Amino acid sequence: MRKKHMKIIVLNCGSSSIKYQLFDMEKQKVLAKGVVEKIGLHGSFIRHERIDDDQVTLQGEILDHQHGIQYVLGILISKKRGSLSGFEEIDAVGHRVVHGGEKFNSSVLITDEVIAKLEECIDLAPLHNPPNLKGIYAMKEYLPDVPQVGVFDTAFHQTMLPHAFMYAIPFPLYIKYGIRRYGFHGTSHRYVSQRACEILGVNYIEQKIITCHLGNGASVAAIRNGKSVDTSMGLTPVEGLIMGTRSGDLDLGVLTYIMRKEEIGISTANTLINKHSGMLGITGISSDMREISEASAEGNKRAELGLDMYHYRVKKYIGAYTAGMGGLDILVFTGGIGENASGSRMEICKDLDFLGIEVDEKKNKSLKGGEEVISPDKARVKVMVVPTNEELVIARDTVDILKASNSPETK
Repeated sequence: MRKKHMKIIVLNCGSSSIKYQLFDMEKQKVLAKGVVEKIGLHGSFIRHERIDDDQVTLQGEILDHQHGIQYVLGILISKKRGSLSGFEEIDAVGHRVVHGGEKFNSSVLITDEVIAKLEECIDLAPLHNPPNLKGIYAMKEYLPDVPQVGVFDTAFHQTMLPHAFMYAIPFPLYIKYGIRRYGFHGTSHRYVSQRACEILGVNYIEQKIITCHLGNGASVAAIRNGKSVDTSMGLTPVEGLIMGTRSGDLDLGVLTYIMRKEEIGISTANTLINKHSGMLGITGISSDMREISEASAEGNKRAELGLDMYHYRVKKYIGAYTAGMGGLDILVFTGGIGENASGSRMEICKDLDFLGIEVDEKKNKSLKGGEEVISPDKARVKVMVVPTNEELVIARDTVDILKASNSPETK
C-alpha cells in the first residue's frame, strides 16, 4: 500500500444519481468531484469539476449505475479532463452505505461476506441500500484488485443504549425483524462534533454535544463523552424533525386514519409520509426553505406556520436531549439549512437562555459560510456553525481500514 499520495475515490450512490470525489489523502484535498444525474432517465448527464476549476457537463444515455461508474472512471483518467494517469493510481474506494443494521458498528473492508450481510439489510432501507450496493458491484467488476470500504450512516449511533433505541412494541418483533431506532446522518454528526471540539480546543470525550444536521433531510443527535446516546431518526429516516418532504414524528393513529378515510394502501401511505409531507405538505409551496422563507416574508400564512412548526420541533429536541444528557456544553448547526439560514438558527435558539444557549445576533447574521462560534463570548454553551464534510470522513475511514488490514497484526 502506497504511503504517500494515496488516492481514494469516495462514492455516494443514490437511486438515480452518483456523487463522487477523488481525494489525495497525503494532503487530504479533493482533486476532482462530480455527480452523475438522472441515471436510467431521459436527459442523464455527468457534471465534473477538477481542482483547477476546470468544469464540464457531458450528456449521454446512462442506463444504470454500472454505466454511470464507467463514465466516472473514464473521465477521471481522461487526458483532457482527468486527474489520474491510470487506474493503478487508485488505492481504494470508499462507499457511503446508508443502513448497516445491527451488523455493522464501524466502517469495514468490503468482502463477499460483507456484501452478503449488506444484502440482508435491504429490507431496512429498500430505497437506499440497493443503489449503494450497485456502486460496490460496479467497482468490484471494473477495479477487482482495488480494495473497497463501506462507511455506514447508522454506525455512529450503534452506541445508543437499549432504553434509547427500543420501541414500545411487542419485543418479539424486535427479535424477529430488528425493529428499533438506528438513526442516520451518523458520518455528519461524527464529523461536526469532533471538528467543533478541535476548533474549541476541548477534549471530545469530556463534552456533552448536540448536533443539528438540518437539510432537506434533518436529524438531531445527542453525543456524550464522544458517543452517540440518542438521535431523532429511527428505523427509517422518516422519524424525528419535520423535513423537506418527510413528516417527521407523527401519531401512528393519524396514518391509519388517513389510510382508512382515503382508502389507500401501504405503498401510497409510504409515499405520502416520505414525498408529500414535511414542509412541502404544510406550506403547499415547496420543500426548499429559501422559497418558504421568501413566501413567509411576503405574508403567506401557511409558510409562516411551516417555519414555526419546523423551528419548534428542533427546539423541542434540543431541550429533550439536554435533559437526557444532564446538561449541554456545545450546540452545533450543520447541513444546508443549519449552515446558511441565520434566521432559523436564531429562532431555534430563542428563549433557550435558561439552558445556557444564547446567540450573538451580529455574529449569526454576518456568518457567510465557514466555521464559527455564534454564541456570546461568555455564554455557558458554545453555539457553533460547522459545515459538514461526510466525504472526507469516508476517505479518512477508508485509509484507516486499509492501514489496519495491512498491519502485521491482521495478517
